[in-house]
Amino acid sequence: GIVSLISLAVLSYERYCTMTGTTEADTTNYRKTWTGIVLSWTYSLVWTAPPLFGWSSYGPEGPGATCSVNWHSKDMNNASYIICLFIFCLVIPFVIIVYSYGKLLCAIRQVSGINKGTGRTREQRVLIMVVVMVICFLLCWLPYATVAIIATFGKPGLITPAASVIPSILAKSSTVYNPIIYVFLNKQV
Repeated sequence: GIVSLISLAVLSYERYCTMTGTTEADTTNYRKTWTGIVLSWTYSLVWTAPPLFGWSSYGPEGPGATCSVNWHSKDMNNASYIICLFIFCLVIPFVIIVYSYGKLLCAIRQVSGINKGTGRTREQRVLIMVVVMVICFLLCWLPYATVAIIATFGKPGLITPAASVIPSILAKSSTVYNPIIYVFLNKQV
């Protein structure tokens, strides 16, 4: 899940840099692509390994069919890890996505002011893709993050195993929606 979130953030930033850069994209050089992939997986490893070394722990999630961070433990060790996950693996990627696509949209708007015909259509396509990306990101990850925060800081038993199933499925299914969004809403793919 974290790889998915970070990949979206890296992709949005890379897309912003490519679209607003002064040089033409080099399709034969995969260095930036590999750097983004390695960065995504390394960042994910940095945030998923701590429970293996004592900062929080992993345990059954929901009805016990899957494994995840132990959201129900109320100790400070666990709470601090949950807060860090929330900030560094949800809020920061979301801010990067909104910033990158917002700046990209502003750049396209400036260009469409010069080219009235094709610029306006392109701006509308990018705007639709950005809105869909942000909505899907929020629909997939915000319920999961909310349930995790409530389970960690709320009253014990407030989140039942049955209530945590849908947010968990939404979050885990986010990797399916991202390629669909890019394929159907991006004519360059």
